[in-house]
Amino acid sequence: MHASLKSLIARSVSRRNARWMTLGLCISSTLASLWTYAHSAPLPIAVLILNLTVLAAIGLQQWRSRKAIKFQPQELADRLLQVQENERHRLSRELHDDIGQLLTAAKLQSDWLKRRLPEELREPCAVLCNTLNETLAKVRDVSAILNPRQLASLGLEASLRAHLLKTLEHTSVHWSLECQQRLNGISEETAVAAFRITQEAVTNMLRHAQARNLLVRLQRQPEGLSLFVSDDGEGFSPAVNPGREGQRGMAGMAERVDQLGGTLSVISQPGKGTRIEALFPWAPRVLERANPHKVLE
Repeated sequence: MHASLKSLIARSVSRRNARWMTLGLCISSTLASLWTYAHSAPLPIAVLILNLTVLAAIGLQQWRSRKAIKFQPQELADRLLQVQENERHRLSRELHDDIGQLLTAAKLQSDWLKRRLPEELREPCAVLCNTLNETLAKVRDVSAILNPRQLASLGLEASLRAHLLKTLEHTSVHWSLECQQRLNGISEETAVAAFRITQEAVTNMLRHAQARNLLVRLQRQPEGLSLFVSDDGEGFSPAVNPGREGQRGMAGMAERVDQLGGTLSVISQPGKGTRIEALFPWAPRVLERANPHKVLE
């Protein structure tokens, strides 16, 4: 962090010095030209060189300014996703550490109070204790959704299964998670992207699709990790540009896949359900290990 701060200060100082040098050259060139004009003298070679230097300095400053503000869309998308994940982690930490601890303290106090209240006041206090228990459970669920800590310890398959169990527990949706191969060796970025895409697809299904059946399939392929999410809900008309047409969930899925150099396909029609297929390419270090057709010599 100290090195980054020093680098930032050095860049700021160099840019400030460059601006002052350019301003000084412009003033010097203007004064020299005015002196030559006032004395009706021929243009000295030194003044001509000075004018050319000023033009070169101004052109260099313009080029550096344009280069400084120029950015690539992929770099911007990567940065936005990174900021989004960091914000999710921060909110999850605050919910778990701050609000969760306060609710736990309130729950312990209410339990203590219930044991010492008269009989006629114990029932309302019990209702309060149950409300605190439900609120604490909700806070923990939201914290887990924002920051799936179990990805690192349990792995992608177990984390998705736990999420589906919790999310669809009180619904009438029949769901299935298929994973025929072990998913060890998957990078953290790929695991987070697959988890978030499934999470978004399930949330959209519950909000809009009114589906009765859900299928999630993870599969190792020679090209990469394949994710397939399908439901038999009401379906919709996928937008060509989801971000511009208000389909932020679909846009977020596409950004996550693009960030890892993968492909995303959303197939849906009104009344015919929705299929989401994503392919995350293997990193070079696991490409050979992921190929099931590799022949050992």
